[in-house]
Parts: sequence; structure tokens; C-alpha cells
Amino acid sequence: MEDKIRLQKFLADAGVASRRKAEELIAAGKVRVNGEIAGIGAKVDPAKDTVAVGGKKIRRETRFVYYMLNKPRGYVTTMSDEKDRKCVAELLKGIDARVYPVGRLDRDSEGLLLVTNDGEFANAMMHPSRHIRKVYRVSVRPAVTDDQITVLTSSLMIDGRLTMPAEVRVVTRETDKSVLQIVLFEGRNRQIRRLCEEAGLETLRLKRLSVGQLDLGRLKVGEYRALTPQEVALLKRESGSY
Repeated sequence: MEDKIRLQKFLADAGVASRRKAEELIAAGKVRVNGEIAGIGAKVDPAKDTVAVGGKKIRRETRFVYYMLNKPRGYVTTMSDEKDRKCVAELLKGIDARVYPVGRLDRDSEGLLLVTNDGEFANAMMHPSRHIRKVYRVSVRPAVTDDQITVLTSSLMIDGRLTMPAEVRVVTRETDKSVLQIVLFEGRNRQIRRLCEEAGLETLRLKRLSVGQLDLGRLKVGEYRALTPQEVALLKRESGSY
């Protein structure tokens, strides 16, 4: 007999949402177990209990899929949006599994976004303690100075906790703007934009180029592709999600 598991893990494994988002659904009273509204901390037996979200019965996924999307600017990183904004779900309609984004890129950012229905994998990839390397190309205005580079590579207080310092390299420096390569090891909420604001820089464009050992390559904007088994294995090894 399978032991009971936390409800948010069940929902993540079912491809409903990440664990964090699943907890929000539970807290909002949108999840029922055997007809009763579930609370935070609830556990379920996948073999016996009936779980429903918004009235729809949920089954745990047995086949995990992994994709990378080259997210365009102007799309929010959600599978639905109450404000009727464009969301990445519109770009993933050809996928026959209930996938969701691993982490997020804000609406005005672009580049590599992982999507999956593997809750354990998603949770490990997003966890700050894993220190997964993420590389970004960032265009800023005005031209960056050495003092501003110092600010960009300093720790920043976000949600009451200091970030790990970023690595910054100047790719090009013109009279009125610069292109930077910024490497993060946590990817906290809007970390790069907040660092730029702290340094007195305007972020003109922000594109994620790679996550761990996976990079965008020649994937066109707005398109997605399945990860190879080798790529999945590399990411799982880096995140410790085996």
C-alpha cells in the first residue's frame, strides 16, 4: 500500500501546478478531498482518495514530460490569467499533458523557460538551495560604470533575505547603453530588475539564455521543444531530483 503524501505534492505530481501554487489553491479553498474542502497540511492516499480542483477530478500523472520554451516578451508565465493577458499556455497547446512552468520570467522578460508535469523535478529546480546557474543577457541604460557593476554584484535584500551575489560581465558598452551578461544562482523575485534599479540603471531588455547546462540554442522565439533524455538527466543531476 502506498503511504499518504502531502496534498500539494500530489497536485504537483498530477501536473496541476508547482507545489507553491498548489498550496495557494489549497489555501483558497479550491481543492476538495473526498468531497470535503482540504486545508493546508492535508495528506492523501493516491490509491484511495478522490481529489478535485475547481470541481474537476485530478489523477496523478504517470508519464512525465519535459520541454523548453523560448518565451517572448508580453506573455505572463502562467497557464491562465484572470486579467485576460496573454499567457504561455497559448504557446504550449500542442503538448498533450498538463504541464506548468518551472519558476517564472516576468511579462517583460524573455528567453528559456522550462515546463513540465514532474512536480519533484520542478520543485528541485526552483529551490534556492540548489544554486542552479542561470545566465541572462541584459540591456541597460545609460552606459554602465564600474561603481554600478559593484552594486550589481552585491547582495540584495529580497523578502527579508539576502541574495547570493550575481556575476556580471560587460558584453558591450556604448555611449548611452550597455549589454551585460548576468549570472544568478538563486533567481529570486525580479532580482535582476531590482539590482538594476538599485544601481540606477533602466532595464531595456532581459533575456534568459541558459538554465544549468541547458541553453536556448537555435530555438526560435515563441517555439518549444522536448528535452532529450540526456538533457533531463543533466538537469536532474544538477538539481538533485533523482
